[in-house]
Amino acid sequence: MVTLTGTQGGPSAFKGLAGPGTLVRYGGDAHDCSTLKLQFDTGRGTVMRLSDLGISPEQLNAVFFTHMHNDHTEGFADLVTLRWMFFASAARIDTVCSSDVVSTLGSSISCQKFTAHVADAFLQSGEVAQRHSEIKERSLGGPADLINTLTFTAKDEPQTVWASGDVKVSAIRSTHIAGHVSYRVDSPAGSVVIGGDAGNDVPAPPRPASTSEQVARLAQGADVIVHSAIHPVMGPDRGSAFPAYAYFRQSNVTDLGALARRAGAKYLMLTHLIPPLGAEKHGPFKVPGSPLAEADYRRAVEESGFTGNTIVGTDLATVRLPAIK
Repeated sequence: MVTLTGTQGGPSAFKGLAGPGTLVRYGGDAHDCSTLKLQFDTGRGTVMRLSDLGISPEQLNAVFFTHMHNDHTEGFADLVTLRWMFFASAARIDTVCSSDVVSTLGSSISCQKFTAHVADAFLQSGEVAQRHSEIKERSLGGPADLINTLTFTAKDEPQTVWASGDVKVSAIRSTHIAGHVSYRVDSPAGSVVIGGDAGNDVPAPPRPASTSEQVARLAQGADVIVHSAIHPVMGPDRGSAFPAYAYFRQSNVTDLGALARRAGAKYLMLTHLIPPLGAEKHGPFKVPGSPLAEADYRRAVEESGFTGNTIVGTDLATVRLPAIK
């Protein structure tokens, strides 16, 4: 079962949408497909969307990050702090991400440091010590003590980065910012690809497509593709003033349809929508013409020839793969 726990595109806020995140659940129908729960990215409001599903933070088996942008990560402090506060004796949660890298502009990108320092504000404010004094099971090191960070060197071919029983998670390097990766979950129920914000290695036209060639390889034969999406209406030639560099490092909707068609996917789930449905602006940037509706995104996908099922993402949109026999 695949659920979008947040679909807001980028750091801006619009009508209560949670930040980007995808929950993949696996298990028999007797357990509502929830024996195993994997969370991919933890944008703003992730814990609240999980609570809508009746899932509390200690029930997650692992968290996976596609990249270190705040719109994909800022809900993590909330998630691990609640685990520490109410489930201090729970096992450390596996947190999977790519190894530290340096960008072409010289910036260091570190998931390892992010997880180690995710709750430092609560340490510095004195809250951790105060709450530890009330309940000794809460460690003095704070929420970071309950994180088991697992890093890997991103490669151009899929590699297994996490596994449990019949479920395997693979990752591949993809382009957005340094350290960005995309994931694939394989289980007896089917396969799901989480593209994140991946785009083409060539940063701007001319190029064959805006989509990632690495994600295309990862997605071959997948049942479901979940991917951030930008509508062509936000293009630099359309008058939105949306920055060209930001537009071109996202995958546009029509190219995503073509990728899903070539992969043979049954479902394409568009998330991290730029612009959001019904928005007159995306952050400070005007949406040319009138606000987009679900039909506008569907038409853009249909131009690619994709004939599978397109889900234009809203928070808690869910695809359920066939029950395990």
